[in-house]
Amino acid sequence: MHDPYELSPGVPSVEVFRRLRTEAGLSDKAPEAVVLALPNTWYGVLVHHEGQPIGMGRIIGDGGTAFQIVDICVHPEHQGHGLGRRIMAALTDELERRAPATAYVSLIADGPARHLYEKFGFADTTTHDSIGMYRVIGNAVVAAGGAQPQP
Repeated sequence: MHDPYELSPGVPSVEVFRRLRTEAGLSDKAPEAVVLALPNTWYGVLVHHEGQPIGMGRIIGDGGTAFQIVDICVHPEHQGHGLGRRIMAALTDELERRAPATAYVSLIADGPARHLYEKFGFADTTTHDSIGMYRVIGNAVVAAGGAQPQP
């Protein structure tokens, strides 16, 4: 059976990055921030359908001790075809191939996405001696655990 989706390593353009995030319901990011961010991708993947990018995922980090999986998204018209799973598989395969065994890998799970991430070995930090925390620069919102606005 012909697979209409092509997953390949890569980083989207600023415009594609912003479009994919907003179409998938994630928050938009300022173009000047995206210009700075994308070159710092440790590893990224894109999913194309009929030549058009419809999904992505990235790993950022210091390349040795700490990594974060970010920007996992699939255009709503293409959700439900296992593409999020394929993106996560590609990212975790690359981590297992290249990251040191002692590396710490984190992510923020929005809503039901946690069930996908659990299938790749991710667990709540609150079940251990740590808790996930975040801060958005430029906003008064600073949170620790509980319901969070989308990063």
